Amino acid sequence: MTNPHNGQVALLNPDKMGKSAQTVKNYINGSWVESSGSETIDVINPAKGTVIAKTPIGTVKDINDAVNAAKEAFKSWRQTPVEERIQVFFRLKNLLEKNLEEIAKICTTENGKILQEARGDVRRGIQMIEVACGMPTLLMGKGLEDIASGIDCYAIRRPLGVFAAITPFNFPPMVPFWFWPFAIASGNTFILKPSERVPLSQIKIFELIEEAGMPKGVINLVNGSKEVVNALCNHPDIKGISFVGSTPVAKHVYETATKSGKRVQSLGGAKNFMVVLQDANMDSAVKTVFESCTGCAGQRCLAGSVILGVGDDAYSKLEAGIVKAAKQATVGDGLDPAINIGPVISKEAKERIKSLIQSAEDEGAKILVDGRTSVNQTEGYFLGPTVITGVARNMKVSKEEIFGPVICLAKVKSLDEAIDWLNSSEYGNTTSLFTTSGAAARKFCYEVDPSMIGINIGVPAPMAFFSFGGTKNSYFGDVKAHGQASVDFYTDTKVSIQRWAKDSNIW
Repeated sequence: MTNPHNGQVALLNPDKMGKSAQTVKNYINGSWVESSGSETIDVINPAKGTVIAKTPIGTVKDINDAVNAAKEAFKSWRQTPVEERIQVFFRLKNLLEKNLEEIAKICTTENGKILQEARGDVRRGIQMIEVACGMPTLLMGKGLEDIASGIDCYAIRRPLGVFAAITPFNFPPMVPFWFWPFAIASGNTFILKPSERVPLSQIKIFELIEEAGMPKGVINLVNGSKEVVNALCNHPDIKGISFVGSTPVAKHVYETATKSGKRVQSLGGAKNFMVVLQDANMDSAVKTVFESCTGCAGQRCLAGSVILGVGDDAYSKLEAGIVKAAKQATVGDGLDPAINIGPVISKEAKERIKSLIQSAEDEGAKILVDGRTSVNQTEGYFLGPTVITGVARNMKVSKEEIFGPVICLAKVKSLDEAIDWLNSSEYGNTTSLFTTSGAAARKFCYEVDPSMIGINIGVPAPMAFFSFGGTKNSYFGDVKAHGQASVDFYTDTKVSIQRWAKDSNIW
């Protein structure tokens, strides 16, 4: 098919970079259209520090246009039988499979993560499509005859209208899939606002959505920044908002959108603790912990951050293994298959992470491996893995989300002390325990606060058919993402109680 976006994805060609970089477009009512905003934000390849595209800073008008299109499309889409709706998803899954490698390379170029991680990013998105294909079953209601004499009761789920999602830079292909497939398969229509830093993956995906035969107006894409976010949160015709990003913005989205009467699921930041017991398989634990902390350059809400070794022996083995892994890591352009850690997203992110590393040293911790000086890249936003020991509860690196390849190590005396420490965090996204003891694992699962728990798992990310979301300052809202929880979020339960008098002419 001809590219309806006029070759925007071709911006990844080095010949198209720099001053000639084009401004990406919105996708509204089945057409690629220019934003009404006049200002733009540079899209930068973090491995090169070069401009590869420009994202428009959208306006309220862009949102109004998208909402009007989605609202109009809802009239017919909600009446489309669910079995017909999901046929688009079956076709889209096949198209995504065929184009997986291209999308992954786009993701690596705009985000920086290594190609293997980018492939996983796309693969997890495809899993959401697969689960949404089961919507005929997920949408089923309930019924019961004779709840009282001659009275029957039926509960059915109905779509609500227009929904929207605001998604982050760290998983450009995947995170939008957490939301819109479930919303649209349920009969709603949708508006997506991807991160202005990484718009290119979604351009390619939306081209495939169009090729799969999605009707006009059912799904729309609007680029922008703060004005667009606030417009989505305040628009009277949007029924609900899904958000993923930092805790301060998550809280703002939640408070703003709920104030205007919307349903909201707002996923914020994290500070994930990992606990290693003496009886753990130490080789496996060290490998898994290191990959958890440094995968995607540490830029994920499920990344390990503070690692607690329980007892002297466990801690000494953990520290030695982590230091060795950090020194052996290869850092560079994620398109190079020999690389296992890519750059962070921006120069500002790099400086913020370096500042947090320095704060640990200033507060009395010891830097065992210093990622600020271990990388010899002359361009891009690279940091090597940093290993910090002697981390205490009151240090900034123990309390604040770092979002970089930084591993904080601390020694505790017991599992109880470890649980007390991790439960004292203001965040509650994930936590993991490494052990061969079933009793210890049960105690851990029973007593910890975070909502997503791993046992000998470094990144406890639930599959698409389980719910996803944290607690405390990691999540604002009541209904989580993914699977059946998404159906609950995107639909309203209608209950009818029926009594019919007997017709003597029939009975």
